[in-house]
Formats: sequence, C-alpha cells, structure tokens
Amino acid sequence: GSLFKKSERHIAVIEALAKKMKGLHRDDLIKIAKLPAGGGATKILKELEESSFIRRYREFGKFQKSVLYQLTDFFSIFYLKFMTDHSLDDQNAWLKGLDAPQVRAWNGFAFERLCLLHTEGIKKALGISGVQTHTSAWSSNAGRQKAQADLVIDRRDRVINLCEMKFSIHPFQITKAYADELRAKIGLFKDMTKTDKSVFLTFVTTFGLEPNEHSASLVQNSLTMDVLFEQV
Repeated sequence: GSLFKKSERHIAVIEALAKKMKGLHRDDLIKIAKLPAGGGATKILKELEESSFIRRYREFGKFQKSVLYQLTDFFSIFYLKFMTDHSLDDQNAWLKGLDAPQVRAWNGFAFERLCLLHTEGIKKALGISGVQTHTSAWSSNAGRQKAQADLVIDRRDRVINLCEMKFSIHPFQITKAYADELRAKIGLFKDMTKTDKSVFLTFVTTFGLEPNEHSASLVQNSLTMDVLFEQV
C-alpha cells in the first residue's frame, strides 16, 4: 500500500483479481473494485502493471477487443489465497500446511505465473525466437465442455503451441485419464477456433515429464523450468 498514494483503490484491484485467477475484463474489474471511471481507472491499472502486480493479456482470436487483467504478484497470490485463512498467531501454520491443498494450489498458480512472465525464454527453448508470434490464453464455453489453455503461442510459421504448465516435486506423469482430457482439449480447441495450423502440445514442468506411452504419443515439446531463467 505504501507504494501508491491513496492505495485503497490499488488494493481493491488486487483483491478483486485474487478472486478470479483467470483475470477480469477491464469493465468488470472497474465495477468490482469500484474504481473511478475514465482516466482515474487507467492510471491505477497502469501503475499496478508497471509495478508488476498485474498483467494484461488477450484471449486467443480476440486480439483487438478482449483485454483481461490478471494478478501476477507472487506474494499477493500467496497471502490472499493461503495466509488469510490462517491465524497469524499460529507460528506453525505454514509448517503444518506444507502439503495442504491450498499450498499445492498456490504452487501451481505461482509456477504458472512464472512461466507467463518468461514467455521469451519458452520461445527461445522452442527455437522460435526469430518467428513472429502472438501470445494469448484460450478457454471454451461450449456447453458442458470446459477447457482452457493459459498460454497459447500462435506462430507465423503455421504452428500453434498449446502450453501446459505444471508444478511437481517429481517428474510429472501424464496418466491415462489426463491424456484423454488433453486429447479432448486439443480437439475442442481445433473445433472452436477453426484453425488450420498444426497444434503442438507443449509442456513446461519443474523437472520434466516421466516418459510413458502418453507423453510419447501426445507431447511435441517438453521443457523444464530451467529455460525460464536462461539469457534471452
């Protein structure tokens, strides 16, 4: 709060985005956070973006009109998703909850945000640094068929990388059930977007994929977290 004058409105934006991890469209965010209309809201959002608390991104295929804002500050995500549900007087709360569902969820959120902040490293590892690309996110609203991809790399060379970002303390295993889910996601993506480009399933994981029949048949690119920190 001390970073900004009249920080109550900045905090309201962060709290609103913490409840919707996918992000919010500008008009919805202004309404929920009760921001002043016009230039006042623009100034607040710009300050938060320049300070790396939030990021703007676009939905796949809607580059001109579908800007969303998403919370990216790791401490804010951790505090609002985990610590607010624990007593500050309990000094052992963190240790007791190391394997709690909330902590595992935060690990996943944080790793995903880390990947989204280092897309240039991902593109370099894919060997496409020199290829013109658009990065976006995609989600389906096709009745009961729900699917999403938080990082889609749409390439000028007629390829789309549909990225899965997974945190795990071991090499990540693709089970049969998850493989079926992935196949359904790819099929739904192709059907909804009507793309004629090749769709490559790309995994970014902490320690790589555990080799099995599903990873061999489904995954075109498997990257580890090391690529996020390499010099671009």
